Amino acid sequence: MVIAGLSWSTLSRVGFGWFVAMVIVIALGATVLSVVSWYNTGYQVVGRELRIHEGLLWRRTRAIPLERLQAVEVVRPLLAQLTGLAELRLEVVGGGKTEAPLAFLGVAEASALRRRLLSLAGPRTVSAPGPQLAAAPAAEPPVPPGRPLHAVDNRDLLISQLLTPQAFLLPFGVVFVAGQFLSEGSWSFVAVASTLTAMAGILLQPVRRVLDDWRFQLARDEDRLRIRNGLLETRVQTVPLHRVQTVGVTWPLLWRVKGWLRLRLEVAGYAAGEADQRNRPDRLLPVGDLATGEAIVAEVLPGVALSSLPLSPPPLRARWVNPLSREVLGAGLAEEVFVVRSGLLTRQLTIVPYARLQSVRVVQGPVQRLLGLATVHADTAGGAGAAAVDRDLAEAWALAAELSHRGHTARRTP
Repeated sequence: MVIAGLSWSTLSRVGFGWFVAMVIVIALGATVLSVVSWYNTGYQVVGRELRIHEGLLWRRTRAIPLERLQAVEVVRPLLAQLTGLAELRLEVVGGGKTEAPLAFLGVAEASALRRRLLSLAGPRTVSAPGPQLAAAPAAEPPVPPGRPLHAVDNRDLLISQLLTPQAFLLPFGVVFVAGQFLSEGSWSFVAVASTLTAMAGILLQPVRRVLDDWRFQLARDEDRLRIRNGLLETRVQTVPLHRVQTVGVTWPLLWRVKGWLRLRLEVAGYAAGEADQRNRPDRLLPVGDLATGEAIVAEVLPGVALSSLPLSPPPLRARWVNPLSREVLGAGLAEEVFVVRSGLLTRQLTIVPYARLQSVRVVQGPVQRLLGLATVHADTAGGAGAAAVDRDLAEAWALAAELSHRGHTARRTP
């Protein structure tokens, strides 16, 4: 509704004066609602439980057991940075979306509450019921605490986003649109504005990635990863390593010229249903070379080396199902992890620790049954897991049995 109210067509119909008035009314209404919501929201830490109180006419109290806590993130949008505030976001097991966002707290209070919640969420932490945590004046740390692992060069980040299909093909689109305007002689304000809006939409994803991953820093503090990133909206994320379900490695087509890759985490409880993917704080390395990727993966999954993972392709008859990507597909069992490779243009590698396996499935489609093939799915808690596509049927059953055995053994091993 808001987007429709602020569209170019509305501007052309109502005129500039009424358009500005609509923008002011919408902005004031949003501000008033935000202030009322903020005044009627509070929290309390009781034992190993976080309680959120909110609502003006209909009061609601949510109780979140901290043993379900997966990750805690401190987010500071641009206006929050100017006013010294921060938003605390929690990711819990089985959450359909980000749980209990506390917006807004003081920076010091948000950082202290994050540390308190992570401490109480630890498996060996015992705490008596206590009152609401009080804020203490302190400055926001300039970098994440702990042992620094890597800081992304902003120049590499910019170049990596220029090597995306959206940015790479945009000049050709500009030339085509300009040719259309010149040939038809149509230069109306609405036509030009609509074209510029469409081009801005094409560039939105790479621009967002640059803004989100600006000054990306990764550090390790004992058994936790600490990630800080963002330009207009800064984020400080804390992820316990024992919550990591999978590690994904991606080699985009245009990045292979420079030997770059991207790393992402999958953590149980991340809001897979979020409409805005930026609310899924799963970045591990926005851009980097193979040596950097190997070093970071070794920190998250000790003993795993990207360049020496055992991978075998599907049988030759799988080319009838995947004629172009059969040579790219691969799967293998390493000492500590299950590995799957896929993707023709954008190469992807998924690494699943055996201890994180929740279930193993063998699936056959009608074409696969004719060819004696099957796909083995290794499922993790609340995530996509990994799938070994188009394996020989006998191999698929043997692989599934071995995965079940290794998963059971790994979960029993302290």
